[in-house]
Amino acid sequence: MKKALIATAVSAAFAAPTTVLAQAAAAVPTLDKVLEASGVTVSGWIDTQYTHANRNLETGFSDRVFDSQNNSFALHQFGLQVAKQPKEGAGGLVNITAGKDAQVIHSFPETAAPGASATTTSMFDITQAYGQYASGPVTLMAGKFVTLHGTEVIASTGNNNISRSILFGAVPFTHTGVRAVYAMSDTVSLTAGVNNGWDQLQDQNKGKTVELGVSLNPIKPLTLAASGYFGKEITGASSEGKRSSANLVAAYTLSDTMTIGAEYLRVQQENFPALSDGTPTKAKYDGFAGYFTYMISPKLRAALRAETFKDKDGFHFGHEGAKYKEGTVTLAYLPSTSFEVRGEIRQDRASTEVFNEISGSGMSKTLLTYALQALYKF
Repeated sequence: MKKALIATAVSAAFAAPTTVLAQAAAAVPTLDKVLEASGVTVSGWIDTQYTHANRNLETGFSDRVFDSQNNSFALHQFGLQVAKQPKEGAGGLVNITAGKDAQVIHSFPETAAPGASATTTSMFDITQAYGQYASGPVTLMAGKFVTLHGTEVIASTGNNNISRSILFGAVPFTHTGVRAVYAMSDTVSLTAGVNNGWDQLQDQNKGKTVELGVSLNPIKPLTLAASGYFGKEITGASSEGKRSSANLVAAYTLSDTMTIGAEYLRVQQENFPALSDGTPTKAKYDGFAGYFTYMISPKLRAALRAETFKDKDGFHFGHEGAKYKEGTVTLAYLPSTSFEVRGEIRQDRASTEVFNEISGSGMSKTLLTYALQALYKF
């Protein structure tokens, strides 16, 4: 009996520090809890893809902005966003993009990678960095932020298709300036701002660009957004002209599993040197895109996109009189909330022969691509 009591006492003596340490460890907050308590949010994503094209996208013409590989794997994006955006008071947001896509979205002036020529852009981009101050329904922002235009966004996590639409590449990516957002009500929000223009960290001319936007949610399943940009932009070595753009976006939730959307874009540029003879002219392009998303099951999603794009003056793509169409089908498998695997087939067609053959000789009106994507979100 005496030995049993001694053994029990010894066991309790050793167990007591272990219990205290365990309780102390449980009391130490994790990093995410510390950030949450301080109002700071951290999120990110990794986007890796394989793309195969039946035309030469690497050295020839492409109507795409990101998927320009003939037959290659690529790290398209490593994205990281850190933000503190209180409903009242000062805050800010920083969003960086690293990878192949960063080479495309750089604002002027573009920066070269260390040891590279000035024409080779870095695979790192500070996509957004702005400070903000919120007071009641008004939020003021100053710095660099993404555009108001468009259905699709730079961050891969914000889109249901792998490739981006033609319209996505026909609008600015970011702006640097000041922006004010006024939440009139739960269903109406107004935006106004002044910035350097289209993708300009440093303004190329003295003129500034005005942005206006409105977002409406008149009924629960319907979201509407309209935005416009107005200002002078460089059109040649020593010329500039007024540029205006208007964009309309609509999205409607048909049911818990189905959503449809539509987008219209129109851009006009004054004093544009005509491609035929260099005569200053008023150039324009416009396009329309339609979207349909269907959750086949909780872990399987289908996304369809169709669009048309008219560039009669060659202002955007450099081919006068050309019209473009594309159709995209994307299937996604979602084994968890943080991971997706997507597969996609996309067919592009132009009214003239603009796509370069893989062989290096000959041109075609069509482009067909296949893509696989692994997307991890954290």
